[in-house]
Amino acid sequence: MGPKIVVNGEIMRKFDTSARLASIAAQLDTLAAGRLEGRVVGISGLTVDVAGLSRHVAVGDRLRLVGRSGRDVPAEVVGFRGGVCQAMTYGAADGLGPGTVVHTDFPSAPGALAVADGWIGRVVDPLGRPLDGRGALPRGAAPRAVCAAPPEATGRARLGPRLDLGVRALNLFATCRQGQRLGLFAGSGIGKSTLLSMLARHTACDVAVLALVGERGREVREFLEDDLGAEGLARSVVVVATSDMPPLMRREAANAAMTVAEHFRDQGRSVLLLMDSVTRFCLALREIALSTGEPPATRGYPPSVFAELPRLLERAGPGPQRAGGAGHITALFTVLVEGDDHNEPVADAVRGILDGHVILDRRIAERGRYPAVDVLRSLSRAVPGCNSAEENALTRRARAILAVQDDMSDLVRLGAYRPGTDPAVDEAVALAPRIEAVLRQAREEGTGVEASFAQLRAALAPA
Repeated sequence: MGPKIVVNGEIMRKFDTSARLASIAAQLDTLAAGRLEGRVVGISGLTVDVAGLSRHVAVGDRLRLVGRSGRDVPAEVVGFRGGVCQAMTYGAADGLGPGTVVHTDFPSAPGALAVADGWIGRVVDPLGRPLDGRGALPRGAAPRAVCAAPPEATGRARLGPRLDLGVRALNLFATCRQGQRLGLFAGSGIGKSTLLSMLARHTACDVAVLALVGERGREVREFLEDDLGAEGLARSVVVVATSDMPPLMRREAANAAMTVAEHFRDQGRSVLLLMDSVTRFCLALREIALSTGEPPATRGYPPSVFAELPRLLERAGPGPQRAGGAGHITALFTVLVEGDDHNEPVADAVRGILDGHVILDRRIAERGRYPAVDVLRSLSRAVPGCNSAEENALTRRARAILAVQDDMSDLVRLGAYRPGTDPAVDEAVALAPRIEAVLRQAREEGTGVEASFAQLRAALAPA
């Protein structure tokens, strides 16, 4: 007999709470997933107010709005106000209005992608739908949350060995290691997309993942066929959200590409992630935040933009340490600097998070040297740990020569400098053009790290 409780003189058996709760939980597990239904009660700007779902959904959960024509418009919960759920759509809001039916699964859940190895060589949208006309995408066994947390800082592997990027200017003056994150900072029209295509073709990685965030629709096919080419696409997954898409799609393109990269990283592979551009990702975040009523702060950017930015960037890098070896996501993020201002808020924030920065300079591009990397202003924080002492001395000497040449170029051009006055200037005048020739590289040309240093060594050798 179990314990006894006396109530009003009567003996009662103690209620076994744990057993009953376990029984109820087992019955709940057998219930099939259902569907909840709400209604649109208002539309203001980019936000849609939905009644009837506030107690059952959370920020980030997915909804489906049934438009006037019967088509489903995917949406996402972005906030709550006055007991009403605020959502934003992933597609055009045409045909939506008060009374529009809104569905969500029960229990509701945030977005996820079922990534599979068969995605390599494919072009997809941020929701995991094919854009290349080659049929349906294979589904992976375990869907991955699109907005995932970065790996635990203390449980991550360390940076891997030196990585061959195939571009001499980067191999020499911004040497990269597996799992490193670099920013490519440039204004418009300086050759960011061409440099990304060179990296996708020539970098020594297992898989490349490209995120085209807010790209011009006209240029997507040109980039895929002309810049990336069949060779680059064959080992890549390309996630595209063009500039005409809603801000949620542009934001999701960055998160979806990161999710795809994490899938291959967790297999122990070396993944190259190229994102163009972080600036348009931040602009999409700004549109979302302002539409939900968040006040602007730094140059019109709400505070949530700078809270969301490190969550995305920190997902790249070395994966969790494992017995069989960790995979790495080596990431290069382009930053479109407005008016060539490299200290604007997004550029400043990204530079402080990443492991190095590469500056593309308009003056160098105007001189006809591509890629237009300004090696004097570019920096990789991993260089001391991956190059030999002789290689570091070689690049320091080359930097010093280019710096002297940059300082004295106007005087030399005007004829105000007389040869023989300063040996350092004489050396710069003689060797700087040879270094510039090493840095000049055609789009189809790839050069390994060792070959890059061999060419620089030859350029600096006495005549």
